[in-house]
Amino acid sequence: MGLGNFGIRQSLSSNLGRVFVAGSINMDVVATATRHPRVGETVAGNAVHYFPGGKGANQAVAAAKLGASTTLIGRLGRDAFGQQLRTFLAAQGVDLALVKDTADIHSGTAIITIADADNTIVVVPGANALVSAEDVAAPVLAKGDVAVSQFEIPQATIGAFFKRARAAGATTILNPAPAIACSPELLDLVDILILNETELGFFTRTELHDSDAPDRFVEAARRLQTGANGIICVTLGKRGVLALVDGEASMIAGRAVKAVDTTGAGDCFVGALAARLADGTVIRDALEYANAAASICVQRMGAAPSMPTAAEVAALRD
Repeated sequence: MGLGNFGIRQSLSSNLGRVFVAGSINMDVVATATRHPRVGETVAGNAVHYFPGGKGANQAVAAAKLGASTTLIGRLGRDAFGQQLRTFLAAQGVDLALVKDTADIHSGTAIITIADADNTIVVVPGANALVSAEDVAAPVLAKGDVAVSQFEIPQATIGAFFKRARAAGATTILNPAPAIACSPELLDLVDILILNETELGFFTRTELHDSDAPDRFVEAARRLQTGANGIICVTLGKRGVLALVDGEASMIAGRAVKAVDTTGAGDCFVGALAARLADGTVIRDALEYANAAASICVQRMGAAPSMPTAAEVAALRD
């Protein structure tokens, strides 16, 4: 595996821009335990926590706390969780002008079990399932902006969002999680695809493990049917990030930290990368920055509340 010449490649747009995230907003109900239960088994837990989450909200918070002008597009139910989530997101500096309150449906909810720093998650979409093409038609995108989405809202909505972004000259970032089948037409609209080894295995029908040699991930990533000149980033937890840019592979090593909760690490990486690209940072530097931000995130409990500030990332990289 050769090292890509990332240092001289500019970000996909040289103008300063904004980050627009179309995605899910959830309340994460987190139970901690010594180990995960087997099927049909009950285990005693240690604690229960309520954390703002949802992949869209997490990524928007990450970008906003790192200094990017960040707008979230999504939906909340008119319930107690919805009110709490709106209050929290506003306090993080996320623009919520395009987040709609929706009657007669609950806010998105995730049930998360954490044991030995690993997690299992059940997501109940609620209002997230109603995010529509009309919702993503509201923002006025421009060249230099970054449009981000994930698979916790309808794919037709993501397609409409990315088509508008492409027409405006904005960069599109897709985090295809949770991994579900999608059309080649949607992938054709993606400039940067960010996924972990499980998701990469799903889309390439390959059994992959986080301990596999880098070449296995490179081989699988090359089989992904992304758009022309698309960048593929495979997040590998503590091992770091594998990236394919212009067909050349490079590995950015992870940082040695004591992880306590990996729930929001991937979302932190996505939001941080979007923030740096909107700021005009070259892709290699943006990847290293996002990798550093994620290493801070995993040392804290919760998803959205664990996202670091720009000052914290700067201190780590000094």
